[in-house]
Amino acid sequence: MNKQDLIERNNRVVAEFRANGGTVHDWAPLILLTTRGAKSGQERIYPLMSVPYGDTYLAVASKGGAPENPLWYNNLLAHPDVTVEVGTETFAATAKLLAGDERAQAFAKAITIFAPYAEYQKNTDREIPVFLLERHTNA
Repeated sequence: MNKQDLIERNNRVVAEFRANGGTVHDWAPLILLTTRGAKSGQERIYPLMSVPYGDTYLAVASKGGAPENPLWYNNLLAHPDVTVEVGTETFAATAKLLAGDERAQAFAKAITIFAPYAEYQKNTDREIPVFLLERHTNA
């Protein structure tokens, strides 16, 4: 799928998600992750697999086991403040790249939610990055 086709597909998924209270026909449960482009600074919205983790969510940069990270990976490194949409809830969060045991534990949880992540990891030489989407709390 070329970049323009991917953008158009994502736009359709985002529109359906928002029109239907966070559900998309024929898709597994999703979240919407709004980031700013690493270079452009422009807002970008990505539908991602919903991976609940405690009172928040994980963003698993699997890209289906491709050799490179998804585009949103660099966005999160450059601009970790994001917006997450789950169902009809929207919350601000900070994306924290997990490492070591923390990453291993989170990735193991992600596999229990979406088993193909294990196969994706086997199919790539890179360690699939996992971000914790830490909710902002009202102080």
